[in-house]
Amino acid sequence: MDAFADWLFVALWLLGVLLTFLPLVPATLVILLAAFLHEVLLGFRELSLGAWAVLGALALLAMVLDNLAALFGARRYGAGRAGLWGAFLGGLLGLFFGVLGVLALPFLLAWLFEYLSGRRPEEALRAAWGTLVGLMGGVVAKVLVHLAMGLWVLRHIFP
Repeated sequence: MDAFADWLFVALWLLGVLLTFLPLVPATLVILLAAFLHEVLLGFRELSLGAWAVLGALALLAMVLDNLAALFGARRYGAGRAGLWGAFLGGLLGLFFGVLGVLALPFLLAWLFEYLSGRRPEEALRAAWGTLVGLMGGVVAKVLVHLAMGLWVLRHIFP
């Protein structure tokens, strides 16, 4: 049972890391649930309370970094609330159009929403670019934290 639980965690953790690239998918929660399932299967004997505290702190960090990166990227390039909403909706709609949709629609809708809110086309373009840079920066930050979360658990289950 130990080997099954260990490798199940690894598979679910890697799935969680991959899911990080999809908007609105709670990849951090998938990783936390993978660790919890591992512990349920093994009778809560490998992860201490301190290890869970670190894992929870890393999960919180992933969420904070994701939101801050999007905000700072957008603000750095002059995006407003309209651009952020456009990028968010573009990310949702992009799910239906594959990888290209996930990359292109947030940018296009951020530009459109900024333009419709009264910005000149070149200002809207700069704001859309900043929104995209911020969103991608958040994804990169979350991937790094998700990798750290998995490595933290692996350190405890494969001593």
